[in-house]
Amino acid sequence: MKILVINGPNLNMLGIREPTLYGKQDYRALCAFIRQSAAAVGAKVKLYQSNHEGAIVTAIQRALGRYDGIVINAGAYTHTSVAILDALKAVGLPTVEVHLTDIATREDYRQKSFVSLYAERLIKGKGFDGYREALEYLAARK
Repeated sequence: MKILVINGPNLNMLGIREPTLYGKQDYRALCAFIRQSAAAVGAKVKLYQSNHEGAIVTAIQRALGRYDGIVINAGAYTHTSVAILDALKAVGLPTVEVHLTDIATREDYRQKSFVSLYAERLIKGKGFDGYREALEYLAARK
């Protein structure tokens, strides 16, 4: 199984950005955790991070025919991007949405998720472990 893991804006700033919310581990630690979690479920992963909405849309489009599923933390684009939602719908791949924090308990504007309108599952507030849960879900689904 091949899974594309997409991280959106500011995820590359983990460990620096609001460590009381997002933790002190950096993005490299998250990538290592994801790779280890994928290996544990027998999946291959491609990690992708961008701060640019169009680049994320392109990465989703290129996943068609190459990957069996997508794990996405769209960051702030979760709450604003119909384009990312449309790209996910267009490729039709099983998708799990992940957030390090519990967006349901955050600011009002963070409680709306366009990605959730397509994703099969939403995992929020579990930190890095949310990515492992997403990978396990997709691996078990096959």
